[in-house]
Amino acid sequence: MAMAQSLAPSSSSAARAARPKARRAVPSRVVAGTAAATGESARRLVAAFDPAIPLASAVTPPSGWYTDPEFLQLELDRVFLRGWQAVGHVGQVKNPNDFFTGRLGNVEFVICRDANGELHAFHNVCRHHASLLACGSGQKTCFQCPYHGWTYGLDGILLKATRISGIKNFNKNDFGLIPIKVATWGPFVLARFDDSSQNTVNDVVGDEWLGSASDLLSRSGIDTTSLPHICRREYIIECNWKVFCDNYLDGGYHVPYAHGALASGLQLQSYETSTYERVSIQRCESAPPEQEDIDRLGTKATYAFVYPNFMINRYGPWMDTNLAVPLDATRCKVVFDYFLDESLLDDQNFVDRSLKDSEQVQMEDIALCEGVQRGLESAAYSVGRYAPSVEMAMHHFHCLLHDNLSG
Repeated sequence: MAMAQSLAPSSSSAARAARPKARRAVPSRVVAGTAAATGESARRLVAAFDPAIPLASAVTPPSGWYTDPEFLQLELDRVFLRGWQAVGHVGQVKNPNDFFTGRLGNVEFVICRDANGELHAFHNVCRHHASLLACGSGQKTCFQCPYHGWTYGLDGILLKATRISGIKNFNKNDFGLIPIKVATWGPFVLARFDDSSQNTVNDVVGDEWLGSASDLLSRSGIDTTSLPHICRREYIIECNWKVFCDNYLDGGYHVPYAHGALASGLQLQSYETSTYERVSIQRCESAPPEQEDIDRLGTKATYAFVYPNFMINRYGPWMDTNLAVPLDATRCKVVFDYFLDESLLDDQNFVDRSLKDSEQVQMEDIALCEGVQRGLESAAYSVGRYAPSVEMAMHHFHCLLHDNLSG
């Protein structure tokens, strides 16, 4: 239960100020896929769920929400490419010249920090003939296209266009990289693909991204930047991205049946769920440790879901995050990032044991999610029901999706 997408970490002031400012031709909004128009089948699937029905009487969204490629196309356009999205953590762009890359739907992007320490994000596409510029993560002083050598500064400006003698009506200041709005909140890097303006105040971003849950998450230690990043693990799961989110949002319903070892460390009767504008928070007290040893779970675990696909888990000395990234209608990639209190970095036995315990939970969840996906694709299932006492966060998630998809 618990970030995750494969992204890579990405210069004197006087020289930078002297450069001409690129006049970038920026699309008003990035549209995923080949057509902005929504198909009739996707519209029917959206309409098949009624968020106005009270939880105790409501039925779940139809199975087509989890199997229809056209429905995923609608989600990419109206959910993932609108508003702030978590794309990585600040450790990936900690130093000048760090960069990392990622993909969301058909959008290829690169996040980088220039030599002056300023954070940038761009579409990772050369303006010449559309080659991807960078891959993975690391450090670069510039981005040079591997295809024809066009070169861009980490501020997006086109520095060199090769072999263009004789070209007419060309102004290189019009061919800088297409910018993406980028910001940070606590240890997280956020991008906004529907807004290319570059003036961002991080405090405002927190309010836009988290709403009224922002202060609560700060008090829970989730906005801290003092926890070193330990490792990243990625999983390709044979299920729709929402199946993974639903599993996270069932209020601990599945824990005693699927996670025996984890359940023994939690007081499941203390489980509580709160919902906010775009966030739901689940909390559970831990069982007293049986021995005088460092307790991985601490006294209380906090599981925060940030719509649409980002999960933050704070427990004991650990914080881990999950990012569920759709690959196609029936597959997703989930990226887990682990952060640990600095005082325990040298306790390798504790680190290894904790990561092993976490891995066991993830393997159990993957088996569950892939089994659910196969059931959703069968002819025997259409809609289900909610358990009103525990699955309120899941219903909240589905209502938010309906609102975006029908708007």
